Amino acid sequence: MKPFSNQAIFIFVTILVITLLYLLAPIMTPFLLGALLAYLVNPLVKRLEKWHLPHLLSVILIFLFLFSATTLLISFLYPHIIRQIEVLFAMIPQLIEWTKTVGMPWLLQFINMNTLKSSLPSTLSKTGWVVTAFVHSSFAAIQLIISIVLTPVVTFYLLRDWDRILDNIKNLLPAQSAHSIIQLARDCDEVLSAFIRGQLIVMLCLGLIYGIGLSIVGLRLGLIIGLIGGLLSIVPYLGSLFVVIAASITAFLQTGTYESILYVLIVFVIGQAIEGYILTPYLIGERIGLHPVAVIFSIMAGGTLFGFFGILLALPVAAVLMAIARFFSQRYYHT
Repeated sequence: MKPFSNQAIFIFVTILVITLLYLLAPIMTPFLLGALLAYLVNPLVKRLEKWHLPHLLSVILIFLFLFSATTLLISFLYPHIIRQIEVLFAMIPQLIEWTKTVGMPWLLQFINMNTLKSSLPSTLSKTGWVVTAFVHSSFAAIQLIISIVLTPVVTFYLLRDWDRILDNIKNLLPAQSAHSIIQLARDCDEVLSAFIRGQLIVMLCLGLIYGIGLSIVGLRLGLIIGLIGGLLSIVPYLGSLFVVIAASITAFLQTGTYESILYVLIVFVIGQAIEGYILTPYLIGERIGLHPVAVIFSIMAGGTLFGFFGILLALPVAAVLMAIARFFSQRYYHT
């Protein structure tokens, strides 16, 4: 009767955790980010422990290293980004003029304004829209500040108690299936850790490639566009789309010639070639094993079910599901 009891407890706790994560999604950002950072950094802590350093000291050293590296990176990029933001503000009047004379006429060819107007709620006044937008933006700013403050705190405590948390989870596993569950978790961990670490390195490399490349061809906003494109590449195709559109518009506004757009496209093609033939194969490889159509479907399904976070988590979840499928497939064909 005891194994059945343990199994029932395990299933109940799993369902409860998933339900709470879904219901508390609006406030989960710092906790999810902290858990992700702790998960990614924990191998470094283990490596220091192999050098006979105490666990708490290893956590403190890694935490100080990450904080120092982040501070140095921000201090290095800050003046360059500030200069590019100043350039961006100086280009705003030109951008508005281009939007009125070129962008909007082109867009209106594909949009029926009467249909667009009729789709807006008739009860929505301009004042109400402004107030709503202000409230939402203020709430988002407060959430961002809270996340920035809480994420390092959550990361530190999770790193400190990582082994204890894993031991508590293992104690909840049903005895008769604990070995299989642990093996499955190891397989998922191998795939997920390789994918996430590889994806983060790919994002960093793409940001540098696009930023440096666009700056070399003379784009004054090249660095900031490249860095944003690298960050957005966490969502497949989004970073590439942003770089092409933003850099092309900026290049045309800066020079007024279509030749500058050609240079942007050359940088983009080079970046895509480096990503497709060097970065992704060597850093991520075939870890997920998803067909490109399956990748697109996973992203759209994640966005439909869980919004923006669903898009971010679509490929990691798909990687875990593929690891689970391989695990059960191997057990099925070897029994």
